[in-house]
Amino acid sequence: MVARLAPDGTLTAGWRPVFEALPRAGFLPDVIWQHHVPTGNVTAVDRTRDPRRWQAAADSGDPLVTQWDDGEHHGLAQGRVASSSASAPSVVAAMLTDLDVHPGQRVLEVGTGTGWNAGLLARRLGAGAVTTIEVDQALADAARTALERQGLGAVTVVCGDGFQGHAAKAPYDRVIATCGVRTVPAAWLEQCRPGGRIVVPWGTRFTRTEATVALTVAGDGRSASGPFTSLVQFMSLRAQRQDLPAYADYVTDESREKAEQGTTVLTLGAALAGEWDISRFVLGLLVPDCVVVFDARQEGRQPVWLCGLGEDRSWACVLFREDGKPSTVYQYGSRRLWDETETAHAWWHEQDRPGLGRLGLTVDDHGQHIWVDTPDHAALSNPA
Repeated sequence: MVARLAPDGTLTAGWRPVFEALPRAGFLPDVIWQHHVPTGNVTAVDRTRDPRRWQAAADSGDPLVTQWDDGEHHGLAQGRVASSSASAPSVVAAMLTDLDVHPGQRVLEVGTGTGWNAGLLARRLGAGAVTTIEVDQALADAARTALERQGLGAVTVVCGDGFQGHAAKAPYDRVIATCGVRTVPAAWLEQCRPGGRIVVPWGTRFTRTEATVALTVAGDGRSASGPFTSLVQFMSLRAQRQDLPAYADYVTDESREKAEQGTTVLTLGAALAGEWDISRFVLGLLVPDCVVVFDARQEGRQPVWLCGLGEDRSWACVLFREDGKPSTVYQYGSRRLWDETETAHAWWHEQDRPGLGRLGLTVDDHGQHIWVDTPDHAALSNPA
């Protein structure tokens, strides 16, 4: 694992000996599900049945699902929803680099999971400097046992709601979340020292892909700001989970009759590129409170639904043609969601397609604000 991470610079000199001293395998359960990201394939691996294959999976660069359905799933088959995992080592290394820890600092981790990330921090800073909080009691207990087995029992492992942080050990110099959020909790700012750093996967409902953001807390402790650094996919903080919209709640007989019909010249690839494309993440910043759902292909067309999360249940459906000709669009509700998407797409190109590094986030008493280049310059709002 370390040999694969080191050559491309993902694993810095300061973190390499820590990763070498604390293999991920020491924190994994006997049954894991190896997720091959490029293909999306998920394969169960049982240590008792095939220890060599299990070790190879543990040492791989793949993310590993370690729990399904909040612990209610059993057996080797996939569950319905993955609810805990050991992240890809490259993502772990990149986020720890973003965290920029130094000796003498104290860290709060939100989302203990297997305990490996907390263990790495404890090896670097000392076990007494690390507090980690996990909402699932079974996961918290297993992580505590794994940390004790590695001689890191002084790590404070708390079972609780990470949305609230852990005020009893505050203030912290660093806060890191290993779960995705759509809203950075105020408690994290309150519990992080001025000048401290918060690293978190942040995203919208528009796409499953988030971006890690490295926020620096302002001197007054009331705001934090920083750039997006890399695209990632994490399981959502359980307090911010939301199910996909139900079709019947949106597409009623009345909405079908009143929907406006139009066309678009944008192709599916140009408008809604793959989940790992920066363009779809950017569209989510500019078309707020909107979920994108891909329907089954039918007769040379790919239906894509955009569902607004407001009370009026605005929706749009684009029947993307596979032959590249103009596609039919239906829109209903107070928002014209496809019009917003087209406007956002055009704006992004007009701004020379800003991406990670140029885009950033500010969190303050007034909410969350996206910006381009610097926090005080070219602040973004929904251009539609």
